[in-house]
Amino acid sequence: MSELNTFKALLVEETDNKQFTLNIVNRSVSDLPENDLLVNVHYSSLNYKDALSASGNKRVSAHFPHTPGIDAAGVVVRDKSGTFSPGDEVVMFGYDLGMNTPGGLGQMISIPANWAVKRPDNLTLKEAMSYGTGGLTAALCVQKLEKMGARPEDGPVAVTGSTGGVGSISIALLKQLGYSVVAFSGKPEQTAHLKSIGADEVLHRDVLNEVASLPMGKERWAHGIDTLGGDYLSNLLKQIKSGGGVSACGLASSDSFSSTVFPFIIRGVSLLGVDSVYIPLSDKQRIWQRVASDMKLPNLQNLCEEISLEQTPEYLNRFIQAKVVGRYLVNLHS
Repeated sequence: MSELNTFKALLVEETDNKQFTLNIVNRSVSDLPENDLLVNVHYSSLNYKDALSASGNKRVSAHFPHTPGIDAAGVVVRDKSGTFSPGDEVVMFGYDLGMNTPGGLGQMISIPANWAVKRPDNLTLKEAMSYGTGGLTAALCVQKLEKMGARPEDGPVAVTGSTGGVGSISIALLKQLGYSVVAFSGKPEQTAHLKSIGADEVLHRDVLNEVASLPMGKERWAHGIDTLGGDYLSNLLKQIKSGGGVSACGLASSDSFSSTVFPFIIRGVSLLGVDSVYIPLSDKQRIWQRVASDMKLPNLQNLCEEISLEQTPEYLNRFIQAKVVGRYLVNLHS
């Protein structure tokens, strides 16, 4: 794979009055950090954390100018560590990529070799980034429930934030694995779309909070996947059936929540944390293999919208405005 001495990238810059601008610029490979692995990025995707970085959230990206993009799929240009050979196709998500290390919203990245894994045989680079961090997080959420002992016959699984990237892939994965799914969304106009990707029932997310004043609610759903946090997570836990579990992976509503111990000591509900950033590389390899096998979705094109690098500023703003529907796949060379 030939090296691009100059390449296009989204650059977020902080102005003198503490505002942040987003522009597509030409950069040089010499602008990248000195790391073993240099990759020509073909595809990336947009995630909530990218929007936070692009809007100047210093808890995500401390230093600017900066190129976001917490995942990438591309072709190895060179690897000084000897782990990969030029021409190898690799996929990357997590660690510091796109946070304080220039990320996948640039056509070239330079990273430690142990941040990457070879592309699974049964996935193209495009398919891999159609899942991206959001899809891999969804797969990890489902897998966490499985490890706890969840089975389709237990009953319906509640999914919050269902129109987002993690939520929509979670619905599709659960349906493919035989589960009944109840999708919660603040966008009633997306009901038909949510049913088309696998939801058996769609409810407004505020239904969850109808038990806000109660110590416990009725047992309604066997398990849950929560991407929102805050009161939605608190009140979802109150309504999970005995022995059920909730995989928690997001904070789109709030990064904190309050709860009594009642769901845990009266019904034995499990709250399962899901991390997709710093999990061991071996775990990342295993989840990639699952999305390339029993979790490979036949309708990926219905779950993603492909956009160009030039469109990313507009689409990143959708996350901030809570207007996201599904996954956004970024073609770096379109």
